[in-house]
Order: sequence, then C-alpha cells, then structure tokens
Amino acid sequence: MKILLLSDTHGYVDDVIIRYAMQSDEIWHAGDFGNQNVSQKLAACKPLIGVYGNIDGHDIRQSFPEMLLIERDGIKVMMTHIGGYPGHYPAKVKNLIASHLPDLFICGHSHILKVSRDPGFNNMLCMNPGAAGRSGFHLIRTMLRFDIESGKILNVEAIELGKRSVG
Repeated sequence: MKILLLSDTHGYVDDVIIRYAMQSDEIWHAGDFGNQNVSQKLAACKPLIGVYGNIDGHDIRQSFPEMLLIERDGIKVMMTHIGGYPGHYPAKVKNLIASHLPDLFICGHSHILKVSRDPGFNNMLCMNPGAAGRSGFHLIRTMLRFDIESGKILNVEAIELGKRSVG
C-alpha cells in the first residue's frame, strides 16, 4: 500500500501534489487543510483520511476527527495535528500513545519535516511531513510518501515541492 502523507496545506494544493496523490493508494493529511477545497481535491484522487488542525474551521472539523487511530496491513497508526515529537509530547498525546502503543505516530503543525524513532515507546516511528502549503515560516514545501507491506513501513521518501513563496 502506497501512502502519501502531507500536512499544513493551508488552503493550497497544486498540480505537483495532485500528481503524487494520483500515484498513491491512500492520502493521509495531518491537519490544517485550510478549507474544504483541499480535502475535496485530494479525495477526488484517492481515498483520503486525516485529522483537523488548529486553523481548520467547522466544515473540516465536521469531516475529520482531532485524533485518528487506524490499522493498515498490521501497522497501528495514530494521527493528530499537534503532537510534538519524541521526548516532547503534550501530556494528552503522551497518555494516548501510552494507551494505544501505535507502531506509527503522525502529526503536523510544526512545518518541520521530521522522521525519527521513539525508544521510549517501543521504538515507535514518528513522522511529521512538514508543510505542503505556501503559508508559514518554512522555506521549502514538503511531504512524505512510504509503503506499508506485511506489517512493515518501507521506502520512506521525503519529497520537496519547491519554495513556499508565491512568486
């Protein structure tokens, strides 16, 4: 199963994102869609799952949960928008991780692409795809793609989408 993981689109989706989306089996969005236009464009490509982010309005919050627990091919996944990173989780998130013990923890919000392991939680893989949109302090727009196969996460790839500036 090929997964495209993005976050912090802040209302922006371009043809490059759509091209990667079409090559995926599922699209995962870790919050701050920005508007329903983004979710509709992505969902028109492939199945879309995600969580709402702190900038998302009522329409997105009705369509997506704050926190998501799913399983894909033997991998337990937990996703939330504001999640921190190993050793620096908000208390609520840390308690949820301890309760559910996911294999993969995904968040967005920081606009900083980061993939790391957390030895404090069974070497859980943690992913933040950075920001795919043009709003924020990041310089380069990013997202991640990876495969899930027989209980393993394989072929993790960081994708740079170019500079965030409009012109």
